[in-house]
Amino acid sequence: MKYLILLCLSLPSAALAADATDLWQLQQEAASADPRVLRANAVVRSGEGREREALGQMLPQVSASGSFNRSRRDDDLSRTEYNGKRMAMALSQVIYDPQVWRSYQKFQQLARQRSFEAQDTRIQATIDLAERYFAVLAAEDELALVRAELKATEDNSKQLDALYAHGMATRQDTQSMHARVANLLADQIEAVNRVAVAREAISELVGRDVQEPFKRIAENPSFSLPPQSREYWEQSALRDNPGIQARERSVDAAQAAVAEAKAGHLPRLGLNLTALRSDIGYEGTLTPRSDNYVASLDLQVPLYSGGSTSARVASGEGDRDAAEQELEALRREVRRETGTAYLTMNAELERIKASRNAVQSAALATESSRKGVTYGVSTSTDVLYNIREEYRARRDHLQAQYRFITSLLTLHRWRGQLTDSDIRRANDWLVEP
Repeated sequence: MKYLILLCLSLPSAALAADATDLWQLQQEAASADPRVLRANAVVRSGEGREREALGQMLPQVSASGSFNRSRRDDDLSRTEYNGKRMAMALSQVIYDPQVWRSYQKFQQLARQRSFEAQDTRIQATIDLAERYFAVLAAEDELALVRAELKATEDNSKQLDALYAHGMATRQDTQSMHARVANLLADQIEAVNRVAVAREAISELVGRDVQEPFKRIAENPSFSLPPQSREYWEQSALRDNPGIQARERSVDAAQAAVAEAKAGHLPRLGLNLTALRSDIGYEGTLTPRSDNYVASLDLQVPLYSGGSTSARVASGEGDRDAAEQELEALRREVRRETGTAYLTMNAELERIKASRNAVQSAALATESSRKGVTYGVSTSTDVLYNIREEYRARRDHLQAQYRFITSLLTLHRWRGQLTDSDIRRANDWLVEP
C-alpha cells in the first residue's frame, strides 16, 4: 500500500484524473490498429484470392465476341456497300492438365500458410503489447522508487546538515549525502524519460497517444503454475504452433511447385466448343447469314523446351529443400523458447516468494536503523543504505511479478493458443492504482 501511495504521488495530476486502462482494453484497441495485424489480414485476403484464381483455371472458360461494320468493296465491274455483323461464343474446358491442377494445389497451400502466419502475427502482437504494458509499469515503478528514495535522502541530508551545524557530524558525511542527492536527481530525469519511451512504445501499437494511468498488479495476487509438465508444453507447441504449421504449408506448397514444374513434361488435353454467326464471307464479301458450330479436342504434347522445364524442376527442388530446413530450424527454436518460458515462469514464481520476504525484511531493517539513529546506534548513512535496499527489494518484487505474467503468456504464445481468455486471466490480476 505504501508503494501505491508513492506511485500515485509520482504521477501527473492529469493522469490521476483520467480513468485507468488495463491490458484487455489496450489489446482490443491494438487488434484493430496494429499495422502488423492489419497487414496480416490483408495478406490472408490476397492468398484466398490467388487460390480462387488458380481454381478458376480448371473451370469452364466462356467468352463472347461481336462485331458490326460498314464495308465497301470496289472491283473493275462494280462498287458494293453494305453492313455486316459477326457474333461468336466459345467455351473451353480443361480435361487433363496436370500443371493447372498442381498449380491450384500450390496456391491452396500458400493460402493456408498465410492464414497460419496471420494467426502467429496476431499472437505475437498480443505478446508485444503485454510486454510493453508491463514495461510501462516497470518504468513507472522505477520512477516512483527513485522519487521516494530522493525524498528520503533529502530528508536525511537536511538532518545531517543540522547535525553538522552543531558539530555532531563530519563534513565528509554531509558532502557524501549531497552527492547522493545530486545522483538521484539525475536518476529521476532518466526515469522520467524511460516512462515516456515506454508509453511511446504502447502508443505505437494502439495508434494513439496513451497517457492515461494503467491498472497495476494487486497487493497480493494469487499466482500459480499451470498443472502440465514441461514436456507437455513442448509437445503441444510442436503440434499447434501456427508458425510451425505455416512452415509446414510452405513445404507442401514447395512440393506442389516441384510437381507443377515436372508436369511441364506431360501432355495436356482440352475441349473447345465454338458457335459463330456471320453474314460476312471470304475477303469481306456479303453472303447470306451462316451459323457454324465447332467442337474440338485439343491435345498438346511437349517435346522440347530448351531445358527450361528441367531447370524449373531443379529450382523448385532447391526451394523445397530450403523450406524443409527452415521448418526444422523453427521447430528447434519453438522447443527451446517453450522450455525457456516454462523454466522462467517457475523461477519467477519462486523469486516472487523470495522477494516478498526480502521486502518485509528490508522494511524492518529500515525501521530499525531509523530508531537506531535516535539512540546513537546507527548513522544516517545506515538509514540511507537500508532505505535504498528496501526500495530495491520492492522494485525487484514487482518486476518478478511482471516477468511471471509475461512468461506465462509467452508459454501460451509458443504453444500457439494464446486466447482472449488467457489475456483476461492476466488482466484479472490488475486493479485500479
